[in-house]
Amino acid sequence: MAPARGVLTRLAPSVGGARLRLILALLRQVLKATATAVWVGLVVGVLSFLALRALPGDDAYRVAAARYGHDLVDGHAAAAVRAELAGDAAPGAALWRWLCGLAQGELGVSRVNAEPVAALLAHEAAASLSLAGAALALALLGAVPLGLASGLRPGGAVDRLSLALAAVLRAVPPFVLGLLLMLLMSVQAGVLPVADPSQGGGPWLPALTLALPLAAGAARVLRETVLTVAASPAWAFACSKGLPAPVRWWRHGLRVAVAPLLSWLGVQAVLLVEGVVVVESLFARPGLGHALVHAIFGRDVPVLQGAALALGGGLVLFNLLLESALLLLDPRRRDGEVG
Repeated sequence: MAPARGVLTRLAPSVGGARLRLILALLRQVLKATATAVWVGLVVGVLSFLALRALPGDDAYRVAAARYGHDLVDGHAAAAVRAELAGDAAPGAALWRWLCGLAQGELGVSRVNAEPVAALLAHEAAASLSLAGAALALALLGAVPLGLASGLRPGGAVDRLSLALAAVLRAVPPFVLGLLLMLLMSVQAGVLPVADPSQGGGPWLPALTLALPLAAGAARVLRETVLTVAASPAWAFACSKGLPAPVRWWRHGLRVAVAPLLSWLGVQAVLLVEGVVVVESLFARPGLGHALVHAIFGRDVPVLQGAALALGGGLVLFNLLLESALLLLDPRRRDGEVG
């Protein structure tokens, strides 16, 4: 018992040091993400404001059309809105007021319906999160078995099929893929409704539009990591112990294979945000992307800035969660040995 107690005594400081390094690494990631969120918010807010101000046309008429409808708007309604928006005539003053409100946690009031932007976007953000979560779940459900099968038998039929799917699906724009799925699964097969969640379809058809290209790319990434794991000395040692293949993958291969996939998903997050904007508009679903597009057409500057800010903040938060997961999976990242 005495030798065992001595070994535990020597291991205790190293275990405590590893835990401390993990906590410090997580704190560094949180501070880095906070700083990134601040400058992303400033850049996104200013650029969206300037871009909307630079659009041609009468802002008052556009706001009136969004508020009352294009068939009901007239010159009197546009004049009333123009008088209401007279305080926002100076771009510099309007932008400064928005920045001051943002520093206090206020996103302003919608030009169209006079509701607080934060309350208006809360419902939209929940819809976008459900869509993105469903897309990620479907992508992983398809990518993991396809990537494992391709990596375990490189050059086989499944591997060639995976390569063909990745080449085709990554080249097709999201709106084209969405239209094809509408025709095949809604119009022809009648499996899922196009845009009516009350019919039981939920977000699955729009999520499938986002998930198919993501799953095809993720399967190829996982295939390469499986090949790397299978060629490593650690895997050869695991095979020499006589462990069954499922046990070998669970104990020795899964952590190594998942880390590159998570890093790849962090890079693809930008494309996922872009796809959410396109798919929500295509399927007429509520969400941040839908609110963003309507704010552009209605010249609703506060809503546009708030939606762009929420999308940028969601991107930063998604990458923070991925980096935190990588720190837990790969101890080398805690000491900066892996970038």
